[in-house]
Amino acid sequence: MGEFTADFESLQQHVVPQWFGEAKFGVFVHYYPSSVPAYAPINDDPFTLAREKGAYIAFTECPYSEWYMNSLACEGSSVHQHHLATYGDKPYDEFVAEFYEASAGWQPQRWADLFAAAGAKYCVMGTKHLDGVLLWPSKFTNPYKGPAWTSPRDIVGDAFDAIRSVGIRMGMYYCGGLDLTFQGLGYDSWETIFAAVPQSDEYRDYALGHYYELIERYAPDLIWNDVGFPGFGQGAAQLMADYYNGNPNGIVNDRFDPIGVALGTSHADYITPEYALGFIRNDKPFEWCRGIGTSFGYNQIEDETTYMSSRELIQLLINVVADGGNLLLNVGPTASGEIPFAQQQRLLDIGQWLKVNGAAIYSTKPHETSTLSTSEGIVVRVTTGAEGESYAIVMGQPSGREIVIAGLPDGEVQLLGYSGLLHRSGDLVELPIRPDDRPAFALRIG
Repeated sequence: MGEFTADFESLQQHVVPQWFGEAKFGVFVHYYPSSVPAYAPINDDPFTLAREKGAYIAFTECPYSEWYMNSLACEGSSVHQHHLATYGDKPYDEFVAEFYEASAGWQPQRWADLFAAAGAKYCVMGTKHLDGVLLWPSKFTNPYKGPAWTSPRDIVGDAFDAIRSVGIRMGMYYCGGLDLTFQGLGYDSWETIFAAVPQSDEYRDYALGHYYELIERYAPDLIWNDVGFPGFGQGAAQLMADYYNGNPNGIVNDRFDPIGVALGTSHADYITPEYALGFIRNDKPFEWCRGIGTSFGYNQIEDETTYMSSRELIQLLINVVADGGNLLLNVGPTASGEIPFAQQQRLLDIGQWLKVNGAAIYSTKPHETSTLSTSEGIVVRVTTGAEGESYAIVMGQPSGREIVIAGLPDGEVQLLGYSGLLHRSGDLVELPIRPDDRPAFALRIG
């Protein structure tokens, strides 16, 4: 018998591995057949839409292109109208075959090199989304679609091998709660989505078969389930126990049973706020996830005007880390596996910033006073390094060489990326020159 058993008290004894808390920055990948039509309306995130315009609009006008199959079934939706105008009565099934054909020439090492250059410490790769299409050659084929829904190429395995080759840890995403080939289509509210999570023995055995197969084949460092699971937390308990017994340094998110985790009745190692859904628990690590733009999957109508800028993304990473979390930033490749150039550029910009300032991010913890301000009103986020040193990250450009930060921790001051100590007089620090308009610069104190 292994160390962990399938009961809440036992699972709660699992210790979150050190690597996850030190990583701080990961890359999420949404690469699915929906990248062939590659369309969703440009909109606020679903959580903001639900709050401001109601759940019906949040689902029927969802900005997530990976939800194309469901949005298409919502008659009158933007996706439905776009599809009729562009493809007529073409079934979604044809996109699946086109995706497999396009992905045959994909070169995963290019992803690996990009993610390494971005400074990512882990990656979460999609294996199955709500359309039910499998991205690895599983022996558990879809009972309603057959082999046509199973990738002839081991997309998952090829991604794992390439990205691990550059020293990045690999996790797997699996949509356990939604598989529209089992459930039907056209869900337009939170209630109908969670009520529709399949509870049949057929689906439970199918999903568990996939999980055990994926774990055995690819030994993921992280499991990222989505939208529930048959039996929710209890239904996944044995899977979690077996996973931990095989990999004590593995980690599991909260989305097998997000409501149960929020209520403290189901197990998870960490929680996953998304876009504007900002629920955080003090007793759980958190990982903020979002796309660079308004969608996770590739949306062909997104461009520079809808993507967050490099400055905004770097400052988002700083804020998430200073608050004690990780940032899981998503890329949405085209059907041929190309990551859009504007997304690549942002990842490279993040990586360039981290090359200089990474010590203020990686392996840090929130400082007891995590937010300060310069005398000019520029926000300063503060983190604590592994050896007890402090980092003050100034998120803006001061008007001159001298900056005053009230409450700056005691100690000698260095500017990351610059040799030697800076002159300090109380809360006043003299920089070697007025910084340029970079998103932020970091001071080491101690």
